[in-house]
Parts: sequence; structure tokens; C-alpha cells
Amino acid sequence: MKKLLLLAFLALPLAAPWAAHAQTVSFTTEDYAPFNYREGKEIKGATVEQVEKVMAAIGVDYTIEVLPWARAFSLARTAPMTCVFATAHNSARDPLFKWVEPLLIDRNILITRKGSGVTASNLEEAKKYTVGTQREDYTETILKEKGFPKLDVASDFNATLRKLLSGRIDMMPISELYYDKLKADQPVEMVTILSAQPMGIACEKSFPDDLRAKMQSALDKLIADGDQKKIFLKYGMNLSD
Repeated sequence: MKKLLLLAFLALPLAAPWAAHAQTVSFTTEDYAPFNYREGKEIKGATVEQVEKVMAAIGVDYTIEVLPWARAFSLARTAPMTCVFATAHNSARDPLFKWVEPLLIDRNILITRKGSGVTASNLEEAKKYTVGTQREDYTETILKEKGFPKLDVASDFNATLRKLLSGRIDMMPISELYYDKLKADQPVEMVTILSAQPMGIACEKSFPDDLRAKMQSALDKLIADGDQKKIFLKYGMNLSD
């Protein structure tokens, strides 16, 4: 009996990696079209398609759930085998996660409603206005770090956009890639540049290193083959080289 127990104990280290990989990877994201959004029962978007292709390439089961950003971000901080995307990779967030990137490299700009009279040639001039953003979004951190005194924090991107269009806030930060698409449908215009950063998949700290490496290799191939650029073009966005 002791011999059998010893053999079973010695086998545990070999079984552990297999057991971890047998789990399903849970992805969380927010409603932020055209990057990630829900359309009926389907979850779509330029970053969603990249995640789907990465996971198909490595043959690992996964789920994707659209949540308010603060909830999506919190789950990836605390729940094993959970990743949140598309997440800005900055110095404050770097030690909090294991990263797979870039899903895109983007600039954030401040926009206003056409006809609002809001003008600013730089960030110092922009600080006199009320700026809206989303709770726990990285742009909230950027705005605070840059000393914006008048912030209006909503639950999600769409709520912030509605406030901007109704004149309840003066400006909001937005992805420059998304702005190129949004301005064709909504009366908005650029004010000034806020920041630039890579956006990636951020996974909970205990996420298996070898699985993260496989995901990174699959994303690297997606980029090298030109498929990432094709996905963004499909959603009306042109990635700069």
C-alpha cells in the first residue's frame, strides 16, 4: 500500500500541468464596439475575432463574456484561468497580470460633440472641461495621473458617449482607431491627443506560463501573416504600420 501511495504522489507533478490545461479559459471583455460587443446573442468585434483565432490555433476551450468593465477587470485580477481584453498595458498594470499582446497598438484622443465650442490645443487647456470616462477603465487612471480635476465616471463606454452627445460632459477619451469609424455616424470631432499604449490580453497571475506562451505564439503568427490587419479592415479600421 505504501508503495502505491508513493507512486501516486510521484505522479502528481506530471498530472498537474495537464489538469490546468484541461480547464476552460474564461475571457471577459466590455461592450466597446467595434472592438468587442454583443449583437443579439453573438459576441463580435475586431479583438474578439483575434481571441477566437488564437484559441482555435492552440486547441484550448474558452468562453467569452461581455460585462461592465470594472467587473470584467476585477474577475481577471482574482479568478484563476481568467483573462480580460482588450486591456491597456501600462506601468501600473504590468505586475498585475500575465500578458499576451498586442491585440492592437492605439492612441487615445479626447473628442467632443460638434458645435460644443470645446477647444484645447493641449492637455493643460483641456483640464478646464468636464471629461467623461468609464469606471476602472485605464483612461480614468490616465486622466487622474495627468491632473484632470473634473471627471465624470460612468458604468460603460456607451453611457459616456450618450452623455457627450447630450451635452452632459464636454469631452471623452476614445480609441483613435474607433474614432475614425465613429465620426462617420455621430457628430463628434477630435480635440487633442491623450495617450498611446499597447492593448492586449491580461490574464490572472496564476495563469499557466506554457499556455500563455502558446497564446502569444499564436497571436504573433496572426500578426505576421497579416490576419490581424485584415480583421481590423473588416471592421472599418486601418492599422498603421
